[in-house]
Amino acid sequence: MATLHVLSHSPFGDGRFASCLRLLGEGDALLLCGDAVYALQPASTPYASLERLGASTPVYALAEDHAARGGGAPGAGVTLVDYAAFVELCCRYERVNSWL
Repeated sequence: MATLHVLSHSPFGDGRFASCLRLLGEGDALLLCGDAVYALQPASTPYASLERLGASTPVYALAEDHAARGGGAPGAGVTLVDYAAFVELCCRYERVNSWL
């Protein structure tokens, strides 16, 4: 079953980010929102982890949260989405797992 994993907490605060990446399965996707968009900071350890996912795991980031936190270009393989696309993603995947 394909799952959309939604992360909203900073990747620098606790182990949720790393745990989520370990549990990503075939057909899954990752959506970063809130403070999780800090994972897109170039040259950071979380950013390097995202780069290692490869093209087989789609990575999305909520554009409004990315912009609010001073984000520049999100990096290769990351798609910025608006709220309407966020809802569409939740409907596209069989399951949605929010990492609270």
